[in-house]
Amino acid sequence: MKLDVVSLDNKKSGSIDLDEAVFGLRERNDLLARAVNWQLAKRRSGNHQTKGRSDVAATGAKPFKQKGTGRARQGTSVAPQMRGGGVVFGPHVRDHSHKLPKKVRKLALASALSAKAKNGKLVVLDEAKLSAPKTSDLVKKLSALGWGHALVIDGETVDQNFAKAANNIVGIDVLPSQGANVYDILRRDTLVLTKGAVEKLVERLK
Repeated sequence: MKLDVVSLDNKKSGSIDLDEAVFGLRERNDLLARAVNWQLAKRRSGNHQTKGRSDVAATGAKPFKQKGTGRARQGTSVAPQMRGGGVVFGPHVRDHSHKLPKKVRKLALASALSAKAKNGKLVVLDEAKLSAPKTSDLVKKLSALGWGHALVIDGETVDQNFAKAANNIVGIDVLPSQGANVYDILRRDTLVLTKGAVEKLVERLK
């Protein structure tokens, strides 16, 4: 698969052959869903907690006498049906993360990259570098390129000037190639890869 390489000045600076084994796969929505669920499950703090009847601070005495009140008999004030009583089968602090095979994770990432390439939402950039961390300069360049909500993936490291300038722009995310993931790729409309990122991703996924 051949794709044009552009610069930040919106000029063509060559072309690149994308590996079909990484960028030419069939889109697998089942694997994408599994990968996204796996990522979001790992992000959950899992600190939700309710009090069961053993956690409620209350007296253990019978709330009122057995007979003569006209009410249903009760033996404790911490029972679930009582006001202020414990919660039945409520949430407790736990870890929501689960395992996902490494092969599935790799295939899902390759599928996400292939989906962007197939839909024409993949852009290859020669380099993501700025001489100074000025957001206004980067906004002008991105406006000329027509990138609205975009994820920019660089090579092994990210240029700090570019990262600082992009940090103030809503809808623009910047990641190193090692941080490339299915969720961030899918949540942004345009995927921008530098030539260094393409090399690293092919090396990682083949």
